[in-house]
Amino acid sequence: MKICVIGTVGVPASYGGFETLVESLIAAESAEFYVYCSGKHYSDLVSEYKGAKLIYIPLKANGISSVIYDLFSLMHALFSGHRNFLVLGVSGAIFFPILRLFPSIRLVSNIDGIEWQRDKWKGLAKIFLKFSEYLAVKFSTTVVSDNSAITNYVLERYKRGCETIAYGGDHAVRAELLVEVADKKNIHIDHSYALSICRVEPENNVHIILEAFSRSELPIVFIGNWESSEYGRSLFRDYKDNKNINLLMPVYCLDVLHTYRASCSVYIHGHSAGGTNPSLVEIMHFSKPIVAYDCSFNKATMENKGNYFTCADDLVKLLESKNVLEEGTVLSEIAQRRYTWDIVRKQYLELFEI
Repeated sequence: MKICVIGTVGVPASYGGFETLVESLIAAESAEFYVYCSGKHYSDLVSEYKGAKLIYIPLKANGISSVIYDLFSLMHALFSGHRNFLVLGVSGAIFFPILRLFPSIRLVSNIDGIEWQRDKWKGLAKIFLKFSEYLAVKFSTTVVSDNSAITNYVLERYKRGCETIAYGGDHAVRAELLVEVADKKNIHIDHSYALSICRVEPENNVHIILEAFSRSELPIVFIGNWESSEYGRSLFRDYKDNKNINLLMPVYCLDVLHTYRASCSVYIHGHSAGGTNPSLVEIMHFSKPIVAYDCSFNKATMENKGNYFTCADDLVKLLESKNVLEEGTVLSEIAQRRYTWDIVRKQYLELFEI
């Protein structure tokens, strides 16, 4: 079975959750994968990776250019003879009605996290994404969401069923704590700090988290892309000199991230949009207590376990409460039951079995 994958930066994974998903899927031996990649992102344009064939489109895969990038990818795949499509995101959904003119095509689309509702999209961009979501739901053979809250949204809004397939997080775990990594990066391994890792965007409530920790005695290590927006730069200026707040630039090495995660005492998750966030299912595998922003997506991911906040006052109170330390084991059990890549890979492949 041949499956072409469209809508990501590409593999090797070095960007986000969709890319990590693709890296896991191509490990399957029961299918032959063709992955469309951004030629602007990779300096070494190899033709194969882990058995998958790589096709490069000379455009950026994100932002406004993602629409053209996905359209070119879809057209190239169609005229190359592909009939099994896995499309991640809705940027290219305007082409879906044309694809479905071919009765032999199987089109599985993951609509991502109700993208048009994100605060960063305004005006025409928001309208276009909303329309693209409609086209994806209407014309896909199978619609996939990564969170039961989004599945319910699709059912209520479009009166259509939707498969729920989340992400795996077990790739983030190493066999043991790497003391040499901790020493090199000056990471405290005495479990005396909180940890948060995210893209620094308003919808991830970074400002709430930092305000709360500026009023708390518990130290926090916060890893994010502080230089990518004025929002991030402003927060960095405001909090970089706070004695218990350590703001770090992005970390991509899984060994280093494992050491930070394994050594923290509690994880703070501020995401309020986007469905099942990969960073959340990753930390759930570490048996750490989690304090998450109170929204339907996070509650669905953690099966209403964990602890939740909506404002800085809530978060301060939770940090002062010993009850926050009691949920780590049950969250790990949920992760083992729902969020491993073996499970996710099997669920996706089953969608292409007729």
